[in-house]
Amino acid sequence: MKWRPLARLALLAAAIAGAAGCAANNEPPASPSASPTASTAASPPTATAGGEQAPNPATGENAPPSATVPPEASPSSAAPPSASEDPIRLKIRNMTPEEKIGQMVLAGIEGDELDDEAIKMIREHKIGGIILYGDNISDVGGTVSLINAIKRANAGNPAPIFIGVDQEGGRVSRLPDEVEPFPASAAVGAGGKPEQAEEMGNLLAEALLAFGFNMDFAPVLDVNSNPDNPVIGDRSFGSSAERVAEMGIAAMKGIRGGGVIPVVKHFPGHGDTSVDSHLDLPVVNKTPQQLAKQEWLPFQAAVKEQAEAIMVAHILFPKVDPKRPASLSKTIVGTQLREKMGYDGVVMTDDLGMGAIVKNYKLADAAADAVEAGVDILLIGHGYDNERAVFESLVRCVKDGTIAETRIDESVYRILKLKERARLSDEETEAPDLDGLNARIRDWRGRIE
Repeated sequence: MKWRPLARLALLAAAIAGAAGCAANNEPPASPSASPTASTAASPPTATAGGEQAPNPATGENAPPSATVPPEASPSSAAPPSASEDPIRLKIRNMTPEEKIGQMVLAGIEGDELDDEAIKMIREHKIGGIILYGDNISDVGGTVSLINAIKRANAGNPAPIFIGVDQEGGRVSRLPDEVEPFPASAAVGAGGKPEQAEEMGNLLAEALLAFGFNMDFAPVLDVNSNPDNPVIGDRSFGSSAERVAEMGIAAMKGIRGGGVIPVVKHFPGHGDTSVDSHLDLPVVNKTPQQLAKQEWLPFQAAVKEQAEAIMVAHILFPKVDPKRPASLSKTIVGTQLREKMGYDGVVMTDDLGMGAIVKNYKLADAAADAVEAGVDILLIGHGYDNERAVFESLVRCVKDGTIAETRIDESVYRILKLKERARLSDEETEAPDLDGLNARIRDWRGRIE
């Protein structure tokens, strides 16, 4: 995710695509050719941390300690406890299919006040989360008021609501101007001091909690390896996988330790692209062996550190899956991330309204593909009609058996487990006094600049 105005360029295409039904086997033509290390645009595509060394799951080669997958990590195929043993399972048993699917949707709203359409979406579809962008954010009081209104609208729904935002620092910052700015991750990474990255995470969490947010779509774990990359650049902690893993995981721990849910991004790695996925579909022609030596290392470290959530990018990797971008790929999400890396936390897509998706797929079909791939949360950042199309299509898919309800239950279990682990609540927040926080941000910033 990046800037909302870019994503709006894709809304008309999404509307034209319309609400399709349950096409979880939606396939574009074969991918275009490209050099093994280069990234090209599909325009349009004719496709869409420590321990003993262990063999890399993708290559069979010995991986460095930072890439070791913990043996205790369980794949997604492991069944959750029965309802008689687990209150979350019992809760899921008592939920309707519509309530379950609602929990799998994280949607955007329009404006800096909660309008009737947003209230209806929260109350009727009982969506699991809201993302706020720059044009949803006003001043301190207005932002707190909006977040409190979201929480009130969620009263009576099956679980507290995620309220997330892209607050990375640098050019991707959403908080009101009254909050002292954070530098970009590259400035922190350049110092090479993980304790400063962890302090950054703590301060980010403190700032977000002050307004009532409970989720941050950060840190970026992409390796900035391509100087022509138009979307990552200084959002990355550096150009080496080792530096990104060390600093990124420290930032993740800081956000977590501060009481906010971190969402690391953008798996399998957006650092070696020359196309902005907000506008079109990037293609990276790297083999699994090449990805395992660079892009995947920070994410393997995140898995080892039990990352709460991982966001998957809209990038086509033809040498891994020639038919679907990572966010819709069972090979990449289900096999590589879930089974081989052993990740059983929450997986979400990047915004499905981005050009990489809506220029090449019907939105509802893409959502079904993502669910079948093993994704838990579908991010639909823009357009109430888009959210409605995805929600209604998935309900139809479950009711006609195209998607098994047991598959939905797996995702809802992970989502509710994360909400319980994070001790989420819909308790309202008072407008904060930012003097102390701003002083701490200035002090920290002065030590890294």
